[in-house]
Amino acid sequence: MLKSASIKLTLFYTVSILFILLNAYFIVKKDSLIINFLPVALTIILLAVFSVEKLIYLAILFTPLSVPLRNLMPGLSFDMYLPTEPLLFGILLIFLLKVAAERRFDKKILTHPVSIVIFINLAWIFITSLTSTMPVVSFKFLLSRVWFIVGLYLLVIKILKQKDNYEQFIWMYVLPLLVVITYAISRHIGYGLWHKDAAHFVVNPFYNDHTSYGAILAMYIPFLLGMSFGGNKNKKLKLVSLLVLLILFVAVVLSYSRAAWVSLVAGLMVWGIIKLKIRFRTLFVTVVTLLAFFFAFENQLVMYLERNSKESSANMMEHISSISNITTDASNLERINRWSCAIRMFRVKPFFGYGPGTYMFKYGPFQVNKERTIISTNAGDGGNAHSEYLGPLAESGVLGMLTFILLIGVVIYTGINAYTRTKDKRLKTIVLAALIGLITYYIHGLMNNFLDTDKASVPFWGFTAIIVAIDLKLKSHSAKDMAIP
Repeated sequence: MLKSASIKLTLFYTVSILFILLNAYFIVKKDSLIINFLPVALTIILLAVFSVEKLIYLAILFTPLSVPLRNLMPGLSFDMYLPTEPLLFGILLIFLLKVAAERRFDKKILTHPVSIVIFINLAWIFITSLTSTMPVVSFKFLLSRVWFIVGLYLLVIKILKQKDNYEQFIWMYVLPLLVVITYAISRHIGYGLWHKDAAHFVVNPFYNDHTSYGAILAMYIPFLLGMSFGGNKNKKLKLVSLLVLLILFVAVVLSYSRAAWVSLVAGLMVWGIIKLKIRFRTLFVTVVTLLAFFFAFENQLVMYLERNSKESSANMMEHISSISNITTDASNLERINRWSCAIRMFRVKPFFGYGPGTYMFKYGPFQVNKERTIISTNAGDGGNAHSEYLGPLAESGVLGMLTFILLIGVVIYTGINAYTRTKDKRLKTIVLAALIGLITYYIHGLMNNFLDTDKASVPFWGFTAIIVAIDLKLKSHSAKDMAIP
């Protein structure tokens, strides 16, 4: 035993000294820090060989801190988030090799209604990639969607079914998110906390802008609320959760993201509906009545909105009031411009669309002068459709949008069904938090779209995986109960 320990110790010191000497050589002679990445690369390779689960958690842990490749290497014709997307691509390859070798995967996961709708949506994205006006862009979009779904949905469900560690999945994102919050607020203080325009860039390079940052904060707040006031019996964890909740709440206020604020209010309303057990028939009648009211008084409502001249501002009340300003607020008007372009693109190619991921390259000619704003560009290279619904409509036609809406409907149904069936307070808290977190994004998706980024894809597909994992757990317990003679 002593001889074996001595050999290991000698090997450790030998490798350490060789690494230090090699690193010193590259720093002095080559002026390069590349060897510093070697331990990270070796760690990732070892995780890939021995524990894909830990590799997935590593990808989640890095997500809030990931940066676009173009920030490091400007001028590239392509972009990806480092290190998360290469990690997820590696996980996808491992998954494919393992499935090919074993020729099986959990059928209960693959045949779950949510999974089936996801596969239908993926199949349509594949078809519209074949018919795309820019096939290379579309297949890259499809590939990235596949590695998000495999790593953050299919494999996360499998992990959660085996380990039942839902809270760990949440904290793996929240902890590094706290680092970003600290970084953003400390930068914001330098400009003045009530400097609204500073909110747009203080989160760079980790988040593109304040809207994506605000959307993610809104998604995780329901979980922190659940951990602070829900079925958790650990008092220390409750206290920590409450402290983190307060930090996230301050951060979402300072993000100045009106869409995030609206989505949180909508999430709170849905929470109230679920808690009060309001019947579907009542909700349906209410929604139909509101829609009828809207169409009956559409002209009057538009005239009322046009009278609102409040623009986004550091003054909180004015900033909130500017949400409905469709006359002078440049941000709101540019959204309308992008939405109008998406609808015009749909009218030209209503069935197959222009191809997944192509909106940002194709919307320019569909702009009209009266809708252009000070933010608009002549080339139409300002970004995406600012809608998770109209984007797929322009890119993948009517079925692209409908399959995405169907996915949302099936997830909501599954979440509510799982919440009402379980008697476990902990599971009730978790599934409700996941559902409300997703609903904040479904609402936010009316005004922005971020699912092509790792920042939003981790919670979006991860929360969906949590709901499906709990649903499968409840079905399994129900089947066992029925089998008892």
